[in-house]
Amino acid sequence: MSSGQRLALVAVVLVALAAGSALPGISASDGGAINRRGTYEGGRYLIEVPAGWNGGLVLFAHGYDGGTFVSPLTSYLQDRGYALAASSYRTEDYRPDLFVDDMRALLELFIREVRRPRWTVIHGQSVGGHVAIVSLELHPGLYQGALIECGVIDGIGNVDFYLAAQAAAEYLGGINLFEAPDRETLIRRVNREWLPRMGAPPAYTERGRRFDSILKYLMGGDLPLRLQGLLPRHYFRYVAGTRAPEFREVLRHASTLQIRYRIDPGLGVAEDELNAKVRRIAPAEGARSQSANPALAELTGRITVPVLAIHETGDARVPWSNQQAYRRRTVAAGTVHLLVQRAVRWPSHCGFDGEMREQAFDDLVAWMEKGIKPDGDDILAPDVSTLGLRWTLLRHPEDPVQRREPSRK
Repeated sequence: MSSGQRLALVAVVLVALAAGSALPGISASDGGAINRRGTYEGGRYLIEVPAGWNGGLVLFAHGYDGGTFVSPLTSYLQDRGYALAASSYRTEDYRPDLFVDDMRALLELFIREVRRPRWTVIHGQSVGGHVAIVSLELHPGLYQGALIECGVIDGIGNVDFYLAAQAAAEYLGGINLFEAPDRETLIRRVNREWLPRMGAPPAYTERGRRFDSILKYLMGGDLPLRLQGLLPRHYFRYVAGTRAPEFREVLRHASTLQIRYRIDPGLGVAEDELNAKVRRIAPAEGARSQSANPALAELTGRITVPVLAIHETGDARVPWSNQQAYRRRTVAAGTVHLLVQRAVRWPSHCGFDGEMREQAFDDLVAWMEKGIKPDGDDILAPDVSTLGLRWTLLRHPEDPVQRREPSRK
C-alpha cells in the first residue's frame, strides 16, 4: 500500500469516528466493555458487559412498575465481572405469559450481539418472579439458575389470593363487593358501609378481627411483622379488588374454587360454614389451562435448575404464602432439592438490604458452579415466629425478636 493510500484510509476512519458510524464493536471476548440500549420485539432493552467479562450473564425481569432497567444488582454485577441484560417488556399490562417470551428474546439478542454466555441466571423481582419461575418450568435448560426476590413465585396463585380475600371480606361484612355497577359505586360501598362495620388494622371491630384472622392464614400464618406491613393501600385492595384494564387478562384465569379458608376458633364463625357459604370465583371458560396458556395456569413445581428465593415476612403486596405454596408444589414434583428459600423479617415489598441480596446471588452462583447448596429456612414449619432470624441483618424496631445474629461474612 502506497503512502497516499494509507493516508486516505486513515482519513476515512477519522471521518467515520467523528460521525459515529457503525464500525465493528469491541466484543466482550476482546476484553472491552459494552453498553447498549435499544428496542426489540420485547420493548426496550439494555445490555451491559464489563471489560474482562467472566462469561456469567444475569437477565433482570423487573416488577410491575411500568418498565425499568434499574436492577438492584447492577453495580455489584459490574464490579465482579458479570454481564447484565434487562427488558422493559412489550406492554405495561400484567402479562407474564408475554414477558416470558420477552426475556427469552432478550437472551437470544444478547447471544447475537455479544456471544453465548457461560451460564445465564434469570433474576425476577416481584412480578418478575412470576416470569422467572414460569420460564424455568416451560423452558428447561434455557437458564442455569434463578434468583427470585419478593416474587410472585406461585404465579396465578397470587391473583387467587386477592380474590379469596375479597370474597371473605364480602361474606363477613355482608356487603356485595363483586357486583357494583361501576368502580365508583364499589368504592363508596367500601368507604361508607364496609369499613365502618369492619374497621382497619390495627383498629378492627369484632367483625374486622374475624376478617384479619382469615387474612392471617391466607398470607401464610402469624408471620413476624405481618400487621406492620398491612398498609392502608394493601388492605383496601384486598377489600375492593381491581377492575383496572391492565389486569383484565390475568383475572380471567383466577380461581378461588380450590381455596380452603381457615379462621381462629372463638370468633363466632364456624370454619365449615365459612367455606360452604363464601362466594366462589371460577376462571373464565377456557382459562387457567396448561395447554392454552400455561403461564397463567397453576404451576407444576417441575424445575430443573437451582432456585434461590428471598422474601419479606411482612410483604402485604405479594404475601409470604406464595413461598409456602410453591414449596409444596416442588415437594409433590420431587424437585424440592432445587429450591432454597430465605425469609427477611421486614414489613415491606422488595425492600431488601443490599448485602442480603448480594449474599443470595453469590450463594446461588456457588451452587451452580461448585455444587455447594446454600442454607435456607424451613418455611413449612408449623412455627413461623423464628423465620428469617439468620438472614435479617437489621432488626425492625417492632420485631419481637431484637437480638442480632452474627453475619455469615
